[in-house]
Amino acid sequence: MEYTARVITVSDRSFRGERVDESGPAVAELLRSAGYNVDKIVLVPDEVAQIEQALVEAAQGGVALCITTGGTGFAPRDVTPEATLAVCDKLAPGIPEAMRAASAKITPHAMLSRAQAGILERTLIVNLPGSPKGARENLEAALPLFDHGLAMLRGGQADCAKENK
Repeated sequence: MEYTARVITVSDRSFRGERVDESGPAVAELLRSAGYNVDKIVLVPDEVAQIEQALVEAAQGGVALCITTGGTGFAPRDVTPEATLAVCDKLAPGIPEAMRAASAKITPHAMLSRAQAGILERTLIVNLPGSPKGARENLEAALPLFDHGLAMLRGGQADCAKENK
């Protein structure tokens, strides 16, 4: 099944036009190569209310997978995880745990990520780091799991347990 995905880049400088957004297009390319229909890339500043609004708009628009890139570190303006937690109905902690574990094999700085993942209505939201390299590495670690999760979330599969035959 083909799912619609949206990418939200959280960056003050990209939002103001001071820096080209490289992470959003890198994430969108990876999603498209995995068979997702990426409807758009949205740029928002590091502001909780604007991030929340973009996440809610994605869910209300029927997007199955919403990926954010940026705002997951320790900087004072990094607030993407807080915005994600504020709008999600349920959390999916295994996703960021798996991403951090995979990324830690590349760099010990992975443990500084505050990325979150959760569900808003029938939309899976996943936070990625802001660098194109970090965003790709983290997404590659979790991407193979999304189809199964989205099938359950979107009604394609009611139970994750399968009979052994």
